[in-house]
Amino acid sequence: MAGKGTSAQKRHRQSEERRIRNKSVKSSVRTSAKKFVVLAQKKDLTGAEAALKEMIKKIDSAARKGIIKKNTASRKKSRMQRSFNSLKAAQ
Repeated sequence: MAGKGTSAQKRHRQSEERRIRNKSVKSSVRTSAKKFVVLAQKKDLTGAEAALKEMIKKIDSAARKGIIKKNTASRKKSRMQRSFNSLKAAQ
């Protein structure tokens, strides 16, 4: 980072740390969503319900931290909840 001032170097370090942290949170949200989808496709109602709760918790946490936008979080939760409700109705 030759030619950059010390504040620019610090800013770069901070943004890099945040990027890695945010990437980890987003990845965990995607993983929990995938887990729910797989259980829903298997028609495992109790497993899907537990996975849905976990996923909602992770999405809310990410939205609160500003990693994903509030409306995006709401949309994802709504779609998954609708999917779960239709699964429950089919039982």
